[in-house]
Order: sequence, then C-alpha cells, then structure tokens
Amino acid sequence: MAAPLSRRDIDFLLHDWLNITALTEREHFADHSRETFDGIMDVAADMAVKLFAPHNKKADQNQPYVGDDGKVVLIDDVKLALDEFAKAGLIACGFDESLGGIALPTVVNRAAMAWFQAANPSTSSYPFLTIGNANLLVTHGTPEQVDTWVRPMLEGRYYGTMCLSEPDAGSSLADITTKAEPAADGTYRISGTKMWISGGEHELTENIVHLVLAKAPGGGPGVKGISLFIVPKILDGERNGVSLVGLNHKMGNRGTTNTLLEFDGATGYLVGEEHRGLSYMFHMMNEARIGVGFLATAIGYAGYLASLEYAKVRTQGRSAASKDPSAAPVPIIEHPDVKRMLLAQKAYVEGALALGLYCAKLVDDENTAEPDAAARAHTLLEVLTPIAKAWPSQWCLEANNLAIQVHGGYGYTTEFDVEQYYRDNRLNPIHEGTNGIQGLDLLGRKVVQGGGAGLAVLAETIDATISRARDAGGEAADYATSLADALQRLTETTATLWKGLDPAVALANSAVYLEAAGHVVVSWIWLEQLLAVGSNAGDFYDGKRAAARYFFRFELPKTGPQFELLTSLDRTTLDTDPAWL
Repeated sequence: MAAPLSRRDIDFLLHDWLNITALTEREHFADHSRETFDGIMDVAADMAVKLFAPHNKKADQNQPYVGDDGKVVLIDDVKLALDEFAKAGLIACGFDESLGGIALPTVVNRAAMAWFQAANPSTSSYPFLTIGNANLLVTHGTPEQVDTWVRPMLEGRYYGTMCLSEPDAGSSLADITTKAEPAADGTYRISGTKMWISGGEHELTENIVHLVLAKAPGGGPGVKGISLFIVPKILDGERNGVSLVGLNHKMGNRGTTNTLLEFDGATGYLVGEEHRGLSYMFHMMNEARIGVGFLATAIGYAGYLASLEYAKVRTQGRSAASKDPSAAPVPIIEHPDVKRMLLAQKAYVEGALALGLYCAKLVDDENTAEPDAAARAHTLLEVLTPIAKAWPSQWCLEANNLAIQVHGGYGYTTEFDVEQYYRDNRLNPIHEGTNGIQGLDLLGRKVVQGGGAGLAVLAETIDATISRARDAGGEAADYATSLADALQRLTETTATLWKGLDPAVALANSAVYLEAAGHVVVSWIWLEQLLAVGSNAGDFYDGKRAAARYFFRFELPKTGPQFELLTSLDRTTLDTDPAWL
C-alpha cells in the first residue's frame, strides 16, 4: 500500500529547515538524538501503512452502530490497530518518563501522528482526543487525578473525550445548561446533555474519561460561570450516570463514533477551581485546533499523492502541439491544467504541513526554551493558532477537491479513495471552532490583545525572513518584495479595521481577514522553505521551487482585493436584513 505522506518532505521540514536535532541541546530532550527522532518516524510510517490504512475504507463503509445489547459496535480492525498503537508507546511518548513516556518533542510527536491521520483519520481520532485530554489533566489536575485517570489513558486502557457543545448551545458555550451540583463527599453530580462528542461511546477500552463543561452554583451567567469536571463512564466497576442517547450519522470521518450523551446525576470530579473551567478547557481546545489543522493537512496530503500517482499512469489526450491524431495518448500529468491542479495541491498541503510543524516547534520552545524565547514563542503561537487550524481546513479541503478533479469521473466514485478524503476533510472547517469562529478569534482577540503584541511578533518574524531572502538574491529576493508588500497591507489593514473602535464593523468581514492573513503567513512559510532549499539540485528541490513559485504567483496576489475590501470597512453583510435572504 502506498504511503499517504512523503517521508522525504517530512525529513526536509524537520531537519533541513527546522533543525529539530538542536532541541537535544536542551535538558528536557537531552536523551534524544537524530536517531531516536528518525526511529519514531520509521515506526509511525510502518504502523500507519500496515495497520491503519488497510481499514480506512472498510470503516467508512461500515459505520458504528448500537447493537441489541445497547453497546456500540465497530469493526474489529479499529481495536486491533489501536491496541498496537498503545503497545508501541505512541500515546505516552510525548509525556515525561515519570508518566511512562519518553519526553518526545511535540514537533516530532505531531509529525509521527500525521502519518496515522493521513492513513486513517477516523481511527487516529481516538488517541488524538485521549492525548489532549491527558495533557490538560497533567497541567491542571491534581496528582491523584493524574494517577487515577491519566496513567490508564497513556497505557491505552482508557480513552478520553472533551464534552463542550450541547444541542442548543453549539459553539456558544456561554449558553450551556449542563449543571454541576456539589455533593457532601466533595464530588459533583453532573446533569445535562452534550452533543457532537467524538469518541463518546465505544467498547475499545475499559473506560472513557469525559472532560465535561458544566455550571456550578454561584458562578453567574456566561462563560465565567463554567467549571470543568472529570466524569468517567465507569466508576467503581459500575456504569456512571452517563448514557448514550444516539449516534450521529456523518458525511465523513465515519469510523469515529460521534455521540449525543445524557448525564443524569453522574459523579464528576472538579478540575482546578470552580468557574475557571473554560480557561482550563482552552488548553485542550488550542492543542486540538492545531491538531485539526494537522488532520486537514494529512487528508489533503493523502489526496494529493493519490491524484499525483493517478495522473502519472492515466493516459488521455495528446499534447496541444501534437497534430497527429494517431499518436499514442499521453499521461494526463503532461497536460498544463492537470499540472496546475497538482501544483496547487502541492503548494497547499506542503505549505500547511510546514506551518503545522512550525507551530508544534513553538510549543516545544514555549515549554523548554529560555524565558525570553519561551515568552516570545507563546505570543507567536497564540496569533498563529487560529490560522494553523483554519487555513489547512479550507485549503487542504480544496486540495481534496482538486484531487477529485484530476481523477475526472473516477474521482467521484467510491472505487477511488479521493471521494472519501473529501468527505472526511469536510468536517475540519467545523471541528474545534468553525473557521468563522477562528476569524473572530484572530481579528477580535489575537492580533489586538496586549496592544497588538501578537501581530508585532509575527511581523518581526516574517521581516527577518524577508531580510534573509533579500540577501540570498534571485527568486527569493523577488518573493521577499511581494511578501513585504503583503505584510505591510496586513498591518495597515488591521489598524484601519480597529481605528473606528466599532467591533461590529471591524468583525463583519473577519473571515476575509483570516483568509488573507493565512495566505500571508503561508507565503512566509514557503519563502522559509525556499531558503532551506538553497542551491540544492534534484527533483525534490526543484519541486519545492515550483510550489513556492506557484504560491507567490497564483495565491498571494489574491490578498490584494481582500485587503481593499477590508480597508473599505464594507458593511454589506452587516447591513443585510435577514428578511432579504
């Protein structure tokens, strides 16, 4: 079975560009080396291809269902693959040795996880959620909570979820109605309904650890009244008051159970302090947002490689220069429009993967660098997170769309993988805060908080790359000029939007702002890659040059009209009466 990612590209990004081996100079990662990092990649790539990819289509065609005994039934392949994943230590590897891990850098862990996300998005979602759940509890839970709930999750005996949304609240967490009543023994009784809970019910593990947002007495209205609770499915060998109301039937990502759960006086354990639950949950949500960006990237990448292979072997038509109708048909990869679609996919998915890995390395810097560098990494990561989630969710989905187009009519059939890739990826602009919410977060919070510190650090970082590119000369210097102009437009546009201090006007076109800012950021990422390519020769490096050229000539210019719209303070959407629609 063909690999769903390019190992050559991952090695280039991790070593030639990000130089992740330098992380081993820090005490926290001192036990690692290039060999251990490459070894993890070897294991991940091998397991993803052999254990996860083979049942991706089977899981899609055989959705989970509730059996006669009330238990959720999944195909056996899911548990077999996940048990091997846990045995290999891949759930725990990013955690400290005291918890059974190996303190693997986040950037390596994310790269390894991308193999599984590309091979089988549905099956990989179970450990993905579990790792995020465990990270939150390690940071905000008590030692007893870590021993009781985190250790079994890292061993693969328990899995974890995040329970935020409700049927009527959706993404508006201020409106949740789930209640938490204190009990005499110090626990709480959780009552309410949670919707869209991925991995919310299954028989894959001994237990499921739900992290539930609920309102405890005295918290007041809005998000400031929200607390966070551990609510296990099984407690003291008995079913806790958590029941499955139903499974949601999805367009894609069908192998992951997606549930409506009823909490009926379930025993819950408070995480941290009362009424600070949303701030704790954002630890998992921000991690998940970057993870969703990786998931979108991985699925887009798999579709790109599938359509690339198809274009090499599918023959049809002749070159425009050919005048001989009896000449043999050529592989469709010879046609300029097919090359355009493949170049676009390459530019999207390789740019998105590089952005994701850059953000993952920022997590390592935030946690292990010297204080000043750590603080700077935190600020930069804050402003990049909504882009790292939303940009791949939009443009790697477009890559999947183009992969279908490359296949022609065959791409629209279930016999070929690309139609499933599109369906699986269509969830990601919704997952973990819709792209619209990411736009509001970026423009409404991240670029203005701290007096605009996040945008300032981002601009400084991009300016440093521009300076290096100008010194390098040639194509890189030309791109540096284009990027400098776009960056200036971004900073000026941000100032214009907030100059009037009317949030409604400023935020009315935040989705356009997010898209434009994302294109500026990914242009910077492509310029970084081009500088890492340097003067190296060969098809791989020429491919990077071609993708960078495509992005700067076809994609970055799209931001010009977007900035013009934004600076005009257009009110079209704001002033549209719902009755007109």
